[in-house]
Order: sequence, then structure tokens, then C-alpha cells
Amino acid sequence: MRLLRSSRTSAMLLLTAAILGLAIANSPLTSVAHDIQGTKVGIPFLGISMSVGHWVSDAVLVIFFFIVAIELKHEFREGELNSYGKAIKPAIAALGGVLVPAIIYIIFTWDSGYQSSWPIPTATDIAFALGVLAIVGRGLPSTVRVFLLALAVLDDLAGIIFIAVFFTVDPSIGLIVIGVILSVFFGFLSKRFARLKNGEYPGSKRYRVEEYTLIIAMILVGFATWYVIYQSGIHATIAGVMLGFAMSGKPATQAQYVLEPLSNVVVLPLFAFSAALVTLPVLAETPLEAPFWAILFALPLGKLIGIVGATLLADRFVRTTHPSVLSFGDIVVTGALGGIGFTVSLLMNELAFGIDREVADQGVLAVLAGSAISIVMAVILIRIRVRHHRTVPTPSAS
Repeated sequence: MRLLRSSRTSAMLLLTAAILGLAIANSPLTSVAHDIQGTKVGIPFLGISMSVGHWVSDAVLVIFFFIVAIELKHEFREGELNSYGKAIKPAIAALGGVLVPAIIYIIFTWDSGYQSSWPIPTATDIAFALGVLAIVGRGLPSTVRVFLLALAVLDDLAGIIFIAVFFTVDPSIGLIVIGVILSVFFGFLSKRFARLKNGEYPGSKRYRVEEYTLIIAMILVGFATWYVIYQSGIHATIAGVMLGFAMSGKPATQAQYVLEPLSNVVVLPLFAFSAALVTLPVLAETPLEAPFWAILFALPLGKLIGIVGATLLADRFVRTTHPSVLSFGDIVVTGALGGIGFTVSLLMNELAFGIDREVADQGVLAVLAGSAISIVMAVILIRIRVRHHRTVPTPSAS
């Protein structure tokens, strides 16, 4: 089970699923795959009818965002972002990693009509980035992982905000309020569950009945929250974020522990496979649009320039009790890893270009290609830095 929770496993399964999806989409099986992806599956009495592809991105992916929210809450309360001194430099680095890719995207798409989709290349896939670091980064200082984790957590928070704000169509304030109330009630149930676990008679029949009752109640309230948010006009994955933030500390940790293998092995690979079912365009017949080039350059180069530049500025001008111990080379490694967009970038691409399938497919290819370039750059840079640290060891090397 430990293997299924590993960031290495998650990264390898994500990459394999994306390659498999791209390969099938450009094989004789493409029509079968797209037919399955487009098959409508509904819950008639709730008025829900979505394609299999939308069930993956609008429902299954909620589990991933639920876990992300739990991680965010933990980092803000007890982890690497629980004080100004710890958070300020990763926050500045994350800001640079958002602004520069956004600027590059807007420059490339100027006067094309696609400028409003600038959030697409601003995301960092925390699971994939940490997975690549875990696979090839043995020997780097542990501070590289700590800084990358803090930066990527803030990046995820920015991505969540972008999805909620920029990719919302005619939101229903009433339904959003109901969703908030339901998530608060979910948090109340989780606190009751925590108190139950700390009770005096954990083995009694009454204890077991109340335990199962609370679990069932939380599942039902969680589903109700998803349904209300889905109907509200906000993207349904935000329900996972609301529930993750609302859940009480210890039950949240337990839920993350239980769901993490499911997310790593099923949820994320399934989404990557579905998103990568894209037929490669024949350039003579279908010229690549401005968003393709914008994403392709903004992800690897924008993230690298933004993160490295902002980190250097923070080291130069921001004084805290937690000074950066990263050397310039390690900062560059972090910047390269930050360009691995993948999950959240693919989701934002779908939300931005969902109606225009041709541009949406090109966006998927650009996210995959840009992330691949970042992976290659990161691996090369990590290898160089590992050799350096083995020659000149540091106290924090792992």
C-alpha cells in the first residue's frame, strides 16, 4: 500500500496514462475510445446527464481536489506555510511562476481572441513535480523538496481560485450559499467523528453504530455538496476543495490516507488518459492556433523564468527568520519542475476551450508537450546538481 501512496508511482502512472491516451487517440481504436468517452451516463431523478469524459473531470476528479485541499490546510496550519517567515519566499516564487507564464501567454495570443485563457499555463502539478524529484533527485538537499512543496501548494491554491473565478458561467448565488452551508455541516460531522474516536468505549456496539452512521452521513452530505455546486455554475471540483477545507484535522488526515492510493492509481491516471485522447493535427490541414504556442512556451520557459527570478528577488530584498538555503542551481531545478503543468492545466484548458474542440485539443497537446519539455529540463538539471552535491556535499543533502 505504501507503493500506491508514493509520489514516484503517481508520476509514472500519470505519464503512462497520458502516453496511452495519446497513442490510442492516434490509432485505429480512436473512434471506439471517443465513443466511450462521449457516452452519456445519467442520474435521471437528479436531472444529471453527463458524458463519461465529463464524469471523470466533473465528479471523479473531485477526490483529487479534496485531497489537495486537505494538504493545503495542513501546510497552512502545521506545515511549511504556517508562518509569515516560512511562507513569504515560496509565496513570492509562486507569484512569479503565475505572472510570467500569464504574460507570455497574453503576448502570444494578443488580438487572437484567446487572451482570457491565460490561467492555463500558470499551474504546477504538485504530484507530478514531486514524483519526478523523488525518482531522479536522490542526493539533492532536502530543502529543494520543502521549497518545491510550499511553492506548488500555493500554486494549487491559485489554480483553485482561477477555476472558481474565471471559469464560472452564470453562477447561482443561492446554490453556492447552500453548498457552503452543506460543507460547514460536513465539517461539523467530521468534528463529531473526531470526538467519537476519542471516546471511552471504542469497542462497544453503540460506538460502532454511531461510527458507521457518521461515515454514511458524511458521504451523503459530501455528495449533496457536490451536486449543489455542480448545479450552481461553479466547476464541480470546487466542492472537493470546500469539503477538504471544512473537514476536521484528524479525520481529514485519515481520509487523505484512505483516498490517496485511489487518487494516485485511479483518479489522476483516468483523468490524464481521458484528457490525452487527442488526435494529432496534420499541420498542412490544421494550422496550430496561437494558444498552442502560448502554452508551449509559457509552461516551461515562463515558469522557469518566473520562479527563478522571483526567488532571487525575494532572497535579495526580503528578510525573514527563515532565509533561503537554496543555491542558484537548486533554484533553477525548482523552476524547471514548476513547469510541469499537467492535471490542473489540462482541466483549465478543458474549461477554457470546451466548446472549441479543435483549439481545446491543441491546448492539450501544448500542455503535454510543455510539461514534457519541463520534465526533460528538470531531469537534466537535477542530474547536474546531484553530481555537484556529491562533489560538494551539503549538511541538508538527502
